[in-house]
Amino acid sequence: MSFRKIFLAGSIRGGRQMQPVYRHIYDFLRRRGHDVISWHVVDPGSDEKEAKMSEQEIYRRDISLLEESDCLIAEVTVPSIGVGYEICRALEVGLPVLCVHGTDANVSAMLPRKSEPGAEG
Repeated sequence: MSFRKIFLAGSIRGGRQMQPVYRHIYDFLRRRGHDVISWHVVDPGSDEKEAKMSEQEIYRRDISLLEESDCLIAEVTVPSIGVGYEICRALEVGLPVLCVHGTDANVSAMLPRKSEPGAEG
């Protein structure tokens, strides 16, 4: 299965310390011909731009992009309620979801691990 339109999710308001990692994932996927449609996640100016947007504008933008996507890749090292919501929304509509994180991350128990029953991979 080929995924051409990818929604890349990562923390914005919860902390931007992983932004260089988001950029690395974005660039990696783009070099392989994928359309990463959630460009705002890698934009170093996202904090300031989103501060000028209403909550409704951010929600509509993200849901619209998610609806256009073939799958979701979420970098979950930094906890984010918004990323968690996007993961749930993607799963609800049947999109494949891949969550990635740093080896030292204290990731939510709500995300199944590859070695656990019910986890795919």
